[in-house]
Amino acid sequence: MAEKSLWMCPRCGRRFTRPGQSHSCGAFSVPDHLRDKTPQAVALYRGFEQLATAVGDVVVAPARTRIGFQRRRIFAAVNRIAAEHIDVHIVTAGPIDSPRVRRIDALAPDCYVNHLRIASIQELDTELAAWLKQGYAWGGADSNRT
Repeated sequence: MAEKSLWMCPRCGRRFTRPGQSHSCGAFSVPDHLRDKTPQAVALYRGFEQLATAVGDVVVAPARTRIGFQRRRIFAAVNRIAAEHIDVHIVTAGPIDSPRVRRIDALAPDCYVNHLRIASIQELDTELAAWLKQGYAWGGADSNRT
């Protein structure tokens, strides 16, 4: 990452905006998350990954329970890969006003976690790409949160 230096966990190598950030330390990978998944689920994940990494300098950051997409902070994640859909979230500075958003968690005045379920390739569209760009902007902000 070309932006301000991030702290790197000495055990797993994952990068964070603050030293000692709590996390699931371990060797996690995208192939591990995709193992034994249906072709539809893998296609949905790969499509989301393609949109998320197209917004800029993004690190794919697999963890124990999710696959994150990180600028300075994790701005989006695939939280669940089911047989016929994926559950994702995108963190933005304001709530996303759309019927596609299933739930919004307001964590701070500038931190909204927008939860979506993607069940078809057609949902990997320009609207979703625009939300990921908003998330990428949020993820680049200098903050103590990750």
